[in-house]
Amino acid sequence: MSAVEEPGTGSVALDPNVWPHTAVLDQDGELALAGIGATDLAGRFDTPAYILDEETFHARARLFRDAFSEAFAAVGSTVDVYYAGKSFLSVAVARWARADGLRVDTCTGGELAVALRAGVPGAEIGLHGNNKSDSEIARAIDARVGRVVVDSHAEIERIAQAARDAGRTSDDRVPVMVRVTTGIHAGGHEFISTAHEDQKFGISLTGGQALDALQSVLAHPELELLGAHTHIGSQIQDAQAFEVNARKMLGLREELRAQTGFLMPELDLGGGYGIAYLPGEVPIDVRALATDLAQVVASVCTELSTTVPRISIEPGRAIVGSTTVTLYTVGVVKPVTLEDGSVRTYVAVDGGMSDNIRPALYDARYTARLANRTGSAETVRARVVGKHCESGDIVIPDLRLPADIAPGDLLAVPATGAYGRSMASNYNHVLRPPVVVVDRGEARVIVRRETEDDLLALDLG
Repeated sequence: MSAVEEPGTGSVALDPNVWPHTAVLDQDGELALAGIGATDLAGRFDTPAYILDEETFHARARLFRDAFSEAFAAVGSTVDVYYAGKSFLSVAVARWARADGLRVDTCTGGELAVALRAGVPGAEIGLHGNNKSDSEIARAIDARVGRVVVDSHAEIERIAQAARDAGRTSDDRVPVMVRVTTGIHAGGHEFISTAHEDQKFGISLTGGQALDALQSVLAHPELELLGAHTHIGSQIQDAQAFEVNARKMLGLREELRAQTGFLMPELDLGGGYGIAYLPGEVPIDVRALATDLAQVVASVCTELSTTVPRISIEPGRAIVGSTTVTLYTVGVVKPVTLEDGSVRTYVAVDGGMSDNIRPALYDARYTARLANRTGSAETVRARVVGKHCESGDIVIPDLRLPADIAPGDLLAVPATGAYGRSMASNYNHVLRPPVVVVDRGEARVIVRRETEDDLLALDLG
């Protein structure tokens, strides 16, 4: 890994774990992505804007595909990598994922619509969600998605009834998986830890609830039980959590076999793989994780005298997170004297919590740097804030920026590819930014900037 910069000063190299693969600084300290300078991008597409480096997306997608395929091939199994669309999904991104050999995981009818618009075959799409509507279930069945993930006991009968309504029979079954909460507590924040019992997702192992659900699916002739699905959280850096979770899922698989004779052909071990947000942080080692997980699965299957199941995983943030830089223009720069006599410089940008809600929701931490020039060697203690009428509209609570930062400067925040645009809002009627793809010296818009006409078109007066 190359040297890590002091955020904002441009004194040393960009951290390659945080910034897109093509990000460089020129001799004047200007940031360039895929050979295009930040000033050029701001001039052509305005700010704020999400700048997505296509090369980084493909590299990350292929890393997961190859690492897991090779690791599980070594133990006699195969892997399907589903790109978790909730992290960021557009027609172009869905097409990229498929071109890279990935499938697409969706969790709403809207995400399903995008994947279908992109031309992803239904068989390569999964649909999950804790509260699917009847229309979402019906559309998934009509599209012949590769799997519908059951999230509750009540949903089993609803999916079975929808299958019957669609004319599906034991000769043409709807493939389903059952989402299981395994009791593993993992993730960067309470709200993104998703496999502990006291939360809304899945069916718990406790008291045989998950086992009962699997048996219930088997009792419905119009449903095909592919296997069990789990997801233990997000932004996980500890590979051991995935290994413990895999052991629990394999134990459930064996328990079902012992009681019914049916050996589930597939297990979905979810996603949640951590990335680097701050200089010096290290993302989870994908190849090491794949190798260790494959060995654990193979070892447990040997202990249980069963075959190794087909495996599926669902990386989202770990693919798209580091692809994107949010580019802002600095507006107000306001030094504020605090009670202890120290000074904090508030740097307000032309976006904020409407384009990145994660700091407010999860206390997520980001870095930033001056993007249009080097800036002074002298730095100030700064807080980057947005333009919204909300005191919690803080992009980065504390970092060092050049002391000469001024209105009109460009500020770049990396690692915003996951959940930036997908969780964006129109709070204060601020227009959502565009997604601009850069690749080999070319730039193009794949999601356009919203306009006031877009806002007013929804208001019926």
